Amino acid sequence: LAGTVPEEPRCTVERADASLTYSLFLQRFAFSRPVILGGVTDNSAFRALCTREQLLAAFGPFPVRLSTANTYSYRKVDVPFQEYVEQLLKPQDPARLGSDTLYFFGDNNFTEWGPLFQRYVPPPFRIPGTSPAYSFGIAGSGSGVPFHWHGPGFSEVIFGRKRWFLYPPDKTPHFHPNETTLAWLQHTYPTLPPAQRPLECTLRPGEVLYFPDRWWHATLNLDTSVFISTFLG
Repeated sequence: LAGTVPEEPRCTVERADASLTYSLFLQRFAFSRPVILGGVTDNSAFRALCTREQLLAAFGPFPVRLSTANTYSYRKVDVPFQEYVEQLLKPQDPARLGSDTLYFFGDNNFTEWGPLFQRYVPPPFRIPGTSPAYSFGIAGSGSGVPFHWHGPGFSEVIFGRKRWFLYPPDKTPHFHPNETTLAWLQHTYPTLPPAQRPLECTLRPGEVLYFPDRWWHATLNLDTSVFISTFLG
């Protein structure tokens, strides 16, 4: 089936639990390497508002801004949220280029979506001198964003499973900016020697990934997924 991707059981990203203190987070991870945080927040109330039925009832007629699923994501398309869910939320076609694939992530109207975001409990850690901004997304299986980088942030899976691939700033991955993550995984990933493979892990609901500033990362949704990121800018 288009978009069907096997889960990789290996996880090469370090994990931490609720015993991680803020000072240890700053010392060990904030400026140096990614970490997966488990049990640091309880977003069960937020998750209950993010089912298909609840979101359609609350936001169906409102427009959402879709981006192309390539590294630069320049093209934007506005459609009603209900149209996105009922017509565009499909598994990724492996043959389709990123520039032809529309992806709902970020670019949300905070006036209309604000009440939903107010129920989200963000991770308890911050980077000094930054302020948080949320990006909310819903995407089909096999979809994702190819390698790119920006400032530091957190990303939490609300529904589904999301596979992450990460490289440090000084190790530029080999990829084509208009190739989807699914195509990269099928064609390039198998050719990589072990030393050139990225850090990677699959996140499940309730798990949060922290990525430091300028780290390359690509994402791949293994299921129809709901997710939210907290960008620290």
